[in-house]
Amino acid sequence: MTTPVAGAGALAEEILRGVGGPENVESLTHCATRLRFQLHDGTKADRAALDALDGVMGTVPQSGDRLQIVIGGAVAGVYANIVNLPAMSKAGARPQSDAEVKAAIRAKGRGRFAWLDNFFEYLSDSFRPLLGVLLGASLIIAIASVLDAVGAVDFRAADKSASWVFVDAMWRSVLYFLPIMVAYNAAKKLKIDPWVGATVMAAVMTPNFTGMIGSKVPGVTTTTNKTLGTSESVAHVFGLPMQLNDYGGQVFVPLLMVALLALVYKRLQRIFPENLQLVFVPFFSMLIMIPVTAFLIGPLGVWAGNGIGSGLAWLNGNAPIVFAIIIPLLYPFLVPLGLHWPLNALMLQNINTIGYDFIQGPMGAWNFACFGATAGVLLLSIRHREPTMRQTAVGALAAGLFGGISEPSLYGIHLRFKRIYPRMLVGCAVGGVIVGVLGGVDTKVFAFTSLLTIPVFSPAAVYLIAISAAFVTAMVLVYVSDYRTPEERAQANAERDAAEAAARAETAAAATDGEAAADERELVTIGATAPAAAAGSAAGSAPAVAAAAGAVDGSDAGQGIDVAAPVAGRVVGLDEVGDPVFASRALGEGVGIEPADGRIVAPADGELVTVAATGHAFGIRTADGIEILIHIGIDTVQMNGEGFDVRVEPGQMVTVGDLLAEVDLDAVRAAEHPTVTLMTILNTAGLASVEPHTGHDVTPGTPVVTVRR
Repeated sequence: MTTPVAGAGALAEEILRGVGGPENVESLTHCATRLRFQLHDGTKADRAALDALDGVMGTVPQSGDRLQIVIGGAVAGVYANIVNLPAMSKAGARPQSDAEVKAAIRAKGRGRFAWLDNFFEYLSDSFRPLLGVLLGASLIIAIASVLDAVGAVDFRAADKSASWVFVDAMWRSVLYFLPIMVAYNAAKKLKIDPWVGATVMAAVMTPNFTGMIGSKVPGVTTTTNKTLGTSESVAHVFGLPMQLNDYGGQVFVPLLMVALLALVYKRLQRIFPENLQLVFVPFFSMLIMIPVTAFLIGPLGVWAGNGIGSGLAWLNGNAPIVFAIIIPLLYPFLVPLGLHWPLNALMLQNINTIGYDFIQGPMGAWNFACFGATAGVLLLSIRHREPTMRQTAVGALAAGLFGGISEPSLYGIHLRFKRIYPRMLVGCAVGGVIVGVLGGVDTKVFAFTSLLTIPVFSPAAVYLIAISAAFVTAMVLVYVSDYRTPEERAQANAERDAAEAAARAETAAAATDGEAAADERELVTIGATAPAAAAGSAAGSAPAVAAAAGAVDGSDAGQGIDVAAPVAGRVVGLDEVGDPVFASRALGEGVGIEPADGRIVAPADGELVTVAATGHAFGIRTADGIEILIHIGIDTVQMNGEGFDVRVEPGQMVTVGDLLAEVDLDAVRAAEHPTVTLMTILNTAGLASVEPHTGHDVTPGTPVVTVRR
């Protein structure tokens, strides 16, 4: 009787408890059906308790404090639940988090100059935490733009109603007060009080400060440039001229200010005793940095931002094709390193200074090429029946198409499979060329590039053509060439087939449990009527006796189909092979053969649906629909193909006796793995009977299993 488990999380906890707790786990991996634990002390594992768990098909102890727990097709989910348990985190046995993966990638990408790496990390970390609110504002803009496009409201009218002025405030709040948010994050990055950074920036954004611009307040003078049509206000504060600017939406000012604030703040911490720092360090920081920001850093930051924006505008205006290609090809390398936020800052700067941005349009080509590659992976996962990858791709694609977020695709899929990036870059280039050739794409708002924000780009038709081309190009290239190498595909398909076979066997076992009582009653009835049947047969004809015998031996189930031995040797039953999983028939009924040599041949005519990259397993599907698994040795997957010379490829048609592989049996023995070759019928549950013939020596081609449909 099995012990009921409340859910997947509870099963993970019970398994961890059964192996002796997290402190007893040295490492944990999994294959297609089993959890593979390396324990510090194998004797602490409670196999009886583990075997009794609902969701555990069995346990397989191995030498060297190793323990395998057979789960079946759900093994990946159970593995994920175990490694994510808080207890595993405390024990230091969990995998890296997404943030740690990003940090590791950035660390690998560090160059020769530490100061340059630190500079880019400072920029990135000042913007990255704002992703959520920027996305929220972007979607509000997108909804308003759609309503404007269909004529429901004039989104850009100067005399909008109070309702739409209020909607404007909902998204402008993020962009206008962005300098304060950036200052907070930047200060936090430099390990000083973030509220001091936010306060210094807020001081030059108060109504008191901005209200002096263009006003007639004593001491404020305003001059107008008749050529440019611009005005400039200067306030004389304590006899010193101070240029007045509206710092809403500025990003360079807070970045420059906090860099200097950190030096001042930390210097003050060294000056004042610890018991006085709470009051005097913030006080003197504000007293020093607010004037410095208003008189010096503010005007300097505005000048720097305007200069960079003007330079990019010049490049976009004079070499639009070059600009439109460079941007989408640059982003795939900046985003994984977290270095794309500085470019996003330039977008905001452009909108604030020249009234529109020309970077987001070409950037859309990168985003949709990224999402197209994910779509290609999704189609392949459906084709190859990969539920885990399908779920990952669906989530990543939804986040991309509707939210404009590329990180789920990048970290969940693309960075894991090196074949994706070259194909995605082709999509980026195609989209960029279209944007450049057709004259560029602009937008007057900051918006994440998603399906919902298409209306905010102008011309929308050009943008739509470019992102569609980028999406389709990347999707088709990934789908046609696959995101896995041929070897990885063969291995993944082999694991999939094994998992599906285990799931089918588990389902069949559950159905058998429910029918056990009825079968028992039927056997009793047959036993009770057997004497009468025997008596009747004595008076009957010989054909009647033969028919009765046929019913007993099962020939009424259909014509038998013989499956031959894949190797020469002694045939034994699955109960004798020394592997509880095969002995349990979770992978179907079959035989084991103690090999006399290392020549492995095809046991039947059919298609090689799987060829393990390590050469230890082959899957054949016959024209009659019989699914045959040949597994050479036990746990030989750990040899990583050493000693296995594979002679066939997936998808190849074979006939009985065709050479599949040559195996160095001495190498298998030297690696301390049993050499027994196992052959099972994976779809046993869907057949009338599978009859193994054991206890004799065979040569390749000798029938060892009879299948009846």
